[in-house]
Amino acid sequence: MQLRDYMPKTLFGRMLAIILVPMIIVQIVTIFIFYERHWDSVTRHMASGLGSEIDYIVDQTGALPDTERLEQTKQLAARYFNFKIRFLPDAILEPYNNNQRNVPYSELAFANVLASRLAYPWTIDLETIPDFIQIQVQLGNGVMLITADRKRLISSTSWTFLGWTVGSSILLFCTALLFLKAQVKPIIQLANAARKLGLGRQTDDWHLQGAKEVRLAGRAFQSMRHRINRQLAERTAMLAGVSHDLRTPLTRMRLQLALMSSSQDTAALEQDIDELEQMIDGYLAFARGEGTEQTETASLGDILNSIFSASEKIDKGRLKLEIPETGLPDFPMRRRAMKRALENIIGNAVRYASYAEIRAKYRGDNIYIFIDDDGPGIAEEHRADAIRPFVRLEESRNKATGGTGLGLAIANDIILGHGGELSFDDAPLGGLRVTVTLPV
Repeated sequence: MQLRDYMPKTLFGRMLAIILVPMIIVQIVTIFIFYERHWDSVTRHMASGLGSEIDYIVDQTGALPDTERLEQTKQLAARYFNFKIRFLPDAILEPYNNNQRNVPYSELAFANVLASRLAYPWTIDLETIPDFIQIQVQLGNGVMLITADRKRLISSTSWTFLGWTVGSSILLFCTALLFLKAQVKPIIQLANAARKLGLGRQTDDWHLQGAKEVRLAGRAFQSMRHRINRQLAERTAMLAGVSHDLRTPLTRMRLQLALMSSSQDTAALEQDIDELEQMIDGYLAFARGEGTEQTETASLGDILNSIFSASEKIDKGRLKLEIPETGLPDFPMRRRAMKRALENIIGNAVRYASYAEIRAKYRGDNIYIFIDDDGPGIAEEHRADAIRPFVRLEESRNKATGGTGLGLAIANDIILGHGGELSFDDAPLGGLRVTVTLPV
């Protein structure tokens, strides 16, 4: 296991950890030092002072005090030490034993001071009266009960310090939480916009906010998006003009052929014109990439069912479709473009094989479509060329089938435009497996 396995996975979590971990360490070290040094020294000092006062009062009282001496001691204790003294004649004190319970540190320190100073038996009681301490001292003719304020032994600053430490930590945590949310929000907006652009979905401008660097990155992304959209629009306009310019002379040639008498030469020329028009349609379709179509939320399962139904009417029994019973999730896509890409892939499988299977799965955040056939397949060294435009794999596909070598190139371009991936592998049926991965 490595340290990164325990680190937060999100930017917000890591930034919060960067702030909170040092703060918590500092607080722990501070509390440790306070309890180890300050509280210990303060408690010892307070216990020593209170023990000295108790020792002085007992010494002034004597071993066998009479009524007059006790009255003088009470006045002395109340005037100078704020003690309350009560005498229990002929009482016998039970031995002090702190081994039967958990003794607070302050009581233990006070007991050590009394043990070193008093020559008489004594006991300490911190539980009977909540705000006071009772010290009982065994004298010769009774027990002297001394009641002192609890604050004389236990410092309240320790709890104040602990309260301030915890309160300041919570305050800092809430402040850091609000600050980090404000800083991470524009980064999340930028990431979502970049993801939408990568998936070929429509993205709108948003109000730039956050740190200077984040606003700079957002401004650069928006400029890049505008340039890409402008280039796509200019390319579409240019292709429309090229299409018009190329089709005009072909139309004149077709009209001239119609006015000519039929012969072997005119038939060959008409066939050449048909091939040129097909090539122009293929080139323009590849270059256009369905880029002008707007995205809409659609069902990939409906598209696959539509393609399967159309193919079943022509190629009965040659194609099989499997879709999960729970269906496939709807997600934003360019519906016509996606249908065209899948038609090209499935059409190739049906055209070059006697049997093909389509299986769709949904795992995680991706939809996987597997198209397997029992055809000749594509050699591994030629699979990268299969999606290159204007390339026909003569060794694995029959040249008599025609085409311009743009079917898989167009499909790959559309799938990439949706943030997906097109890959090739060996099919269990013996032919080619085409895998389409689409993020949702």
